[in-house]
Amino acid sequence: MSTDLQLPHAARIFVAFVPLLRANGFAVAPEQTTTFLAAIELLGPDSIEDIRQAALATLAPPPERRATFDRLFDLHFRGSETIARDDEGEDDEMVRLQEEGRGDEEPLLSDEASESGLTATRTEALVERRFGVSPTMDALRRLAREAPRRLPRRRGHRRMRTRRGPFADLRRTLRDTVRSDGEILRLGHLKRRQRPRKILLLIDVSGSMKSRTEENMKLAHALVQAAPNVEVFTFGTRLTRVTRPLRLKRREQALNAAAHLVSDWDGGTRIGDALQAFLAVPRFGGYARGAAVVIVSDGLERGEGDALRDAVAKLSRRAWRLSWLTPLATSPAFRPQTEALMAIERFVDDLVDGGSSASIVAHILALGRRRAA
Repeated sequence: MSTDLQLPHAARIFVAFVPLLRANGFAVAPEQTTTFLAAIELLGPDSIEDIRQAALATLAPPPERRATFDRLFDLHFRGSETIARDDEGEDDEMVRLQEEGRGDEEPLLSDEASESGLTATRTEALVERRFGVSPTMDALRRLAREAPRRLPRRRGHRRMRTRRGPFADLRRTLRDTVRSDGEILRLGHLKRRQRPRKILLLIDVSGSMKSRTEENMKLAHALVQAAPNVEVFTFGTRLTRVTRPLRLKRREQALNAAAHLVSDWDGGTRIGDALQAFLAVPRFGGYARGAAVVIVSDGLERGEGDALRDAVAKLSRRAWRLSWLTPLATSPAFRPQTEALMAIERFVDDLVDGGSSASIVAHILALGRRRAA
């Protein structure tokens, strides 16, 4: 008697969820898949939440990865268009810069809107963005390949054995002395372990950076995947933390989730207010302490110049190194011409080219040449 191995059409969507989990680092055994299908059949689910509870009970994601599991579940069973915010809400991951009810700013007229993305505006414009496939991925592949050994590192507090080092390893020396009948034949040494330094990436997604936004987000995803301790924020008329969606392993899923989290794509430009909002949230400001901070923006500010200067000055005091990457810096002899870039030039360690993924990757990888502090 022949056995029909073809899955029922209704069961395919549930089975397809398991490879998605495995692709993002979840360990799911074949028998768990069978148990998941049995639980669905037993429950006869009336809602999507019943399916979620069955998946949690049978596929058993680790508690520390519950947020990633829920995001993948929503992407698979609900579609990416329903993922708008993390559970903590807007106050936790997003800071709106433009106050409600202000009468001193009018909406953009049609002739004032930046259709090409070549000019900066101050007014908020909330839009949705979708990311396509980039024709050139050489820079991202280079970042993934070289990041583990070239990204900046710092000295940790823990120590490790070494042949030469500034600290004496008394425990090891005494143990060897017992083995050699009380004679000290060799003095052990210790040195501090090297740990990856935190990296904070702030990406301008305003209208004037429209042509670079997609490539910058793909680069941010590659950096998050290649290194630990990376935090990514976008800013325009709002400040949004996009680290969580970018932790998804598959680029298309991660960028789609981030696209629905950020609502101020291609809108106004208020860099100073965004950085002030970042520093005003203690948890956010802590990400910059001792970190390699990289700001990708053209510096075409439409907000208050004093706010930008003060925010960059505070950020530079917290950061290990502050780099400003702008598409306007097309040559090594670049000198800032905009008011905003001239105001912050003395507070940044690097003011270099940010007009291509290759130049941004080259600069980030070069940060590792700096002496660990």
